[in-house]
Amino acid sequence: MPVQQVVFAAELAEAGLESAIEQFLRTRGDSDVRAGVDPAVVRALTELALAGGKRIRPAFAWWGWRAAGGDPAGERADSVVRALVALELLQCSALVHDDVMDRSSTRRGQPAAQVVFAGRHRAAGWSGCAERFGDGVAILIGDLALAWADDALVGSGVSHDMLRRAWRPWQAMRSEMVAGQYLDLRAHAKGEDSVPALLRVARLKTASYTIERPLQLGAELAGAAEPMVSRLRAFGRSLGVAFQLRDDLLGVFGDPAVTGKPVGDDLREGKRTPLLVLGLHLAERTGRLAVTELLTGILRGSGENPVEESTVDRVRQGLTEVGAVDAVERMIAEHTAAALAALAAADLRAGPAGQLGTLARVLTERDH
Repeated sequence: MPVQQVVFAAELAEAGLESAIEQFLRTRGDSDVRAGVDPAVVRALTELALAGGKRIRPAFAWWGWRAAGGDPAGERADSVVRALVALELLQCSALVHDDVMDRSSTRRGQPAAQVVFAGRHRAAGWSGCAERFGDGVAILIGDLALAWADDALVGSGVSHDMLRRAWRPWQAMRSEMVAGQYLDLRAHAKGEDSVPALLRVARLKTASYTIERPLQLGAELAGAAEPMVSRLRAFGRSLGVAFQLRDDLLGVFGDPAVTGKPVGDDLREGKRTPLLVLGLHLAERTGRLAVTELLTGILRGSGENPVEESTVDRVRQGLTEVGAVDAVERMIAEHTAAALAALAAADLRAGPAGQLGTLARVLTERDH
């Protein structure tokens, strides 16, 4: 089942999330253009936000709200949906900045922001370095997305008390996103070779701001009691790690036509993922010298040059042969099981529990 089919279940679609995103982008974009922001910058952010993201974060926030008693037919539903727009804009901020840091050339099947603006610089014959210009503009687009995210939450129309409760996980989510991204950069710089340390990066960089905190934010909007919030967060933490591990596998084994990103970006960057580091450990332990040399070279990658398709094929074969793929699949299964156990312990009503369980299974079994 495609992720979109689950995220856009009938109830969430009827709640009008896409319309709320489009309306915010149109209204805020027009306002910022009148204030002097270049229309090309606003257009780049708007196109990214509407380019077919999975809407994972709003979906988990919605079902956190529903789990805590939120009524989709109630008078507060519209303002809650508008608040969820903030989560999509926070994601856009992270994506644009991530693409600059990782030197990724595409995003959601389109050229990445820094590539677009570097191309415009070259086409216009402007002075200076086109790549530096593209990077600078992309950073500003990411900053603008973060500012818009705050504005979307504050201006959503939720009550003062609801906003006060939601602000706690919102603050934590923004800080944890930065902390996780820093740890990811540091892991590469210092040559991190500890799988538990890399899983901690996944917990902060992905689990927190993708699932755990959105769930908490939604539950807080509905005034959930602390025991429910704690169990929902436990569910989100475990599921978020499983989600990131699946993402690591797709970064090497995925189909670019489906994922929207080139396979091999993690390899070109020499990204220290649990998959690659575990593969190196297993290759060393089993005396696979060729695989050891291959993965050692990959993990020393500079990010400057593309990785040949033949090298990607060799890495895939090596990771499979030493058992790294099976080991990561077991880790995904274990974290998913822990997430579902936490969900069961939350003792939610059947509707929200069923939706969250379905999301958990789809996100950990996905092909994009």
